Amino acid sequence: MIAPRTVVALGVSQLVSWGISYYLIGVLGPLMVSDLHWSRAMVYGGFSAALLASAASSPLAGRWLDRLGGAWVMTLGSVVTALACLALAVAHGVALYYAAWIAMGFAMRLTLYDAAFAALARMGGPLAKRPIAQITLLGGLASTVFWPVGGFIGERYGWRAAVLVYGAFALAMIPLHASLPRSRYAHPPPEKGAPAGPAPAAAHPDRLAQVLYSLIVALVTFLNSGMSSHMIGILSGLGLAASTAVWVSAARGIGQSASRLAEIVFGHGVSPLRLNLLATLVLPASFALAFWSGSFVAVALAFTFSYGAGNGVATITRGTLPLVLFDVRTYGAIVGRLLVPSFLLSAAAPLAYAEASQRFGPQGALWLSIGAAAIALAASVALAAIAKPRR
Repeated sequence: MIAPRTVVALGVSQLVSWGISYYLIGVLGPLMVSDLHWSRAMVYGGFSAALLASAASSPLAGRWLDRLGGAWVMTLGSVVTALACLALAVAHGVALYYAAWIAMGFAMRLTLYDAAFAALARMGGPLAKRPIAQITLLGGLASTVFWPVGGFIGERYGWRAAVLVYGAFALAMIPLHASLPRSRYAHPPPEKGAPAGPAPAAAHPDRLAQVLYSLIVALVTFLNSGMSSHMIGILSGLGLAASTAVWVSAARGIGQSASRLAEIVFGHGVSPLRLNLLATLVLPASFALAFWSGSFVAVALAFTFSYGAGNGVATITRGTLPLVLFDVRTYGAIVGRLLVPSFLLSAAAPLAYAEASQRFGPQGALWLSIGAAAIALAASVALAAIAKPRR
């Protein structure tokens, strides 16, 4: 059983850690471009470098989480986040700027959802499903909280001051991470007299299940990164006024939080495989709606809300699917290896969406989204089909 205080500690740390790392460039990027007098590609390329660093360090981080637990690994991540923020705040040249982002990417892999999911799986084994969903509810509010905070400080005192404040937030997370239990889930011994049977298939995942899980997560992450970078631009290109596109896009966060809350309240007995099917079914349908977003604001709201809802549930199943597919004793190592393609695609998504929009307009970006979402749905159907006999 995972204690409620542990869930709260991880939930708060996810809200802060996402806000001060992954969402940093979203609010401070324009101020960086103006101050540094570099090209937009050069400034935002730092974030792509961070995602590549997350990919490179993912297998190692997974093994560390299995061996050492979340308390040690996530505490280290908070320290590295603070150092990365300090380096970023004093960076005036390209070399230090990119070094800071690379350090930030390593820290992100040690502190964000995937690290928290592995920490919970190590503590709670198959009982980690509900806590995983619960911590994403708070984590989903990161941009809602830290974009206004970062924007206020950045406009008043400059982006460097804002990054230093973010570093102070990272240091404040150290006690929360250090307080995480260091215990490991103990599998119950077999009942006396029970006949010895074959090991559960989930303890020996075949390569196809691993490939399908990795593909689903990579495609959903690709969509998330692309939409985070280009959703407002796509809606504007379809015909919405720029100011309208901004507030309509905010419905994505509402849909995300609402779907996660619904999963926590009503999804207690629902298999992660079924939840994953539902999430990936919603995604292509939401992008199909988007083609009419320029003509009808209500349709645009339905698009952003439904996309957010599908993405919100998919984030939960990213953490809970391994609990029914793989051996929880090696959760961190297996998932750490399988997540590498997702980080690589996430780094490539903003450029891919920019190219599709430039060549084919916003409709091209939507067709790219539908294609990726349709493949994710097909992979989810296949995964449910091959995993069902094992359960």
